[in-house]
Amino acid sequence: MTETLHRTPLIAAGLLMGAGLGGFVDGIVLHQILQWHNMLSNQLPPDNLVAAKVNMYWDGVFHAAVWVLTAIGLRMLWAASRRADVPWSGRTFVGGLLLGWGLFNVVEGLIDHTLLGLHHVYEYTDDKQPWDMAFLAFGALLLLAGWGLVRAGRHDTAPRAAYQA
Repeated sequence: MTETLHRTPLIAAGLLMGAGLGGFVDGIVLHQILQWHNMLSNQLPPDNLVAAKVNMYWDGVFHAAVWVLTAIGLRMLWAASRRADVPWSGRTFVGGLLLGWGLFNVVEGLIDHTLLGLHHVYEYTDDKQPWDMAFLAFGALLLLAGWGLVRAGRHDTAPRAAYQA
């Protein structure tokens, strides 16, 4: 009897963890290290202490949300690792991570940058659109790379015994 294998739990865990980790990269690199923008910096420029504190608060809410995504994804990865019907594939999992990060960039870029105008990738320039388009293009590249790895991971189908504690 051939066991049916299910890759979806591993991909789903990667998607959530990738979206969360992609959000951390955005928040840590673009918000904190480079200080290119904050969550509300197009609506409320952080040019005084009160505005800076409001932006910092919403950056914190954003970080809390991506932490929750990452934690849920980690829990899903743990559950997937205990199932014998889930083939353990690095390509599939990393593909899921890249899909999640790319999805984060595309959704965040379309909603926060374009539709709501909460902030732009680089607030301190007159022409913000090239930076926003580059962010979306990077997200699209991540989606393509992730899809390619997930497809390549289809070949990693050897069944394995579930971890027994």
